[in-house]
Amino acid sequence: MNVYKIEAGTAQHIGNRPEQTNRTALFTGARAPGYMMAVLADGVSGGSAASDQALLTAKQQFDLFKPGDDPSIERLQALLRDIVLETHAVLKLTAMTSTSEPHATFVGLVITPKGTAVWAHVGDSRLYRFVRAECVVRTSDVPYIEHLVGTDKLPLESAKNHRHSKLLFNVLGNSRKEPFVAVGHHENLAAGDTFLLASDGLWHFFTDAELGAVTSKNTPRQASELLINKAVERAQGKGGNCTMAIVKLVKPPKEVPNYTVERMRRAV
Repeated sequence: MNVYKIEAGTAQHIGNRPEQTNRTALFTGARAPGYMMAVLADGVSGGSAASDQALLTAKQQFDLFKPGDDPSIERLQALLRDIVLETHAVLKLTAMTSTSEPHATFVGLVITPKGTAVWAHVGDSRLYRFVRAECVVRTSDVPYIEHLVGTDKLPLESAKNHRHSKLLFNVLGNSRKEPFVAVGHHENLAAGDTFLLASDGLWHFFTDAELGAVTSKNTPRQASELLINKAVERAQGKGGNCTMAIVKLVKPPKEVPNYTVERMRRAV
């Protein structure tokens, strides 16, 4: 198995909106040593209630997760699906006692101590995987459009316009339709792999190549500062909430042999 250490961070900017309705967080599993989870949710309506609930559910589910010796990719994907479906159920109940119907997008990533990454997404937030600066994975609406065409028997053009229909809108909390969860995975992670979870207020302003270049050349903190500043500049006062989580795999520092340390002490 390849050896690496994980550098990770999150960042947000409110943009020109009156309220920050995006949420993002990094978690370690209470019963899953060596596992980590990154989550991002974008509150589409109803303020931050939906995105807050997504993160709360993610933490609760991850804290209860017991992986065992070697959980299958399907089981890890099921964990992310359970987070989505439980959050969706809670949001629908909330809407019954509220004047608003809270909605949220979702992106979740789990990295195991054996070098496997599993992810899931709902809506127009995105997950990217870069190998150094090259974008090799970018989630999109394509699986959902194919689902609408294949399962709901919708014409292709109608499926492509799903964002304009309350019935077809793919979000957590939609009382008219269950969320469609797209999943993916990659095994044999190595130093040089980077994951970016981003709300539409961020990724809308960048090409894949730009995101890859910035994340590969900088620490997560440096990269997030550069990306937020550039997104705000390009938005020209019209940008929405801008949120991201960056998980970067890097080579661990080389240990200095004891005899070298001793020689250094003598020299001093």
